[in-house]
Amino acid sequence: MDAAQQEATARARELQRSWYGEPLGALFRRLIDDLGLNQARLAAILGLSAPMLSQLMSGQRAKIGNPAVVQRVQALQELASQVADGSVSAVEAADRMEEIKKSQGGSVLTSSSQSTPGSGAPTVRRVVREIQSLLRSVAAAGDIIDAADSLAPTHPELAEFLRVYGAGRTADAVAHYESHQS
Repeated sequence: MDAAQQEATARARELQRSWYGEPLGALFRRLIDDLGLNQARLAAILGLSAPMLSQLMSGQRAKIGNPAVVQRVQALQELASQVADGSVSAVEAADRMEEIKKSQGGSVLTSSSQSTPGSGAPTVRRVVREIQSLLRSVAAAGDIIDAADSLAPTHPELAEFLRVYGAGRTADAVAHYESHQS
């Protein structure tokens, strides 16, 4: 790899760190280890080609262009933490990975005419994950926390929203969402 390629790869990894909180190579390797996958299986679950996954991991590509893939990554991260804390068994994790693979992703904040027939209203969890995805697509968790800290003295409710949805756990965001519904 020449100096220009090394510089481009380093720049891509820095962009990944700002967009996703860490370089995708580290994130994907952790998912592979935590969920007992290989790269080909991870690519299939995410809906990426194996070469695309490899390019993202190596820093040849910086950004995941498909929002549905970003949502699947977030779903796998959450699943990995549930496996780690023992709340989901290996068998349940395998079933959940199949569900994640089949998920279409996309916005849940669309008109009902665009929803899948029979899908009904989006679940609270899907709405929360969409909000998290939108926030996390524009800023890294650290930047969101910094913005929340800046807003806290004058706009504490908005600061709390940024902390909970922009940098918090999905379960906490679901509880926050449910507590603010009338």
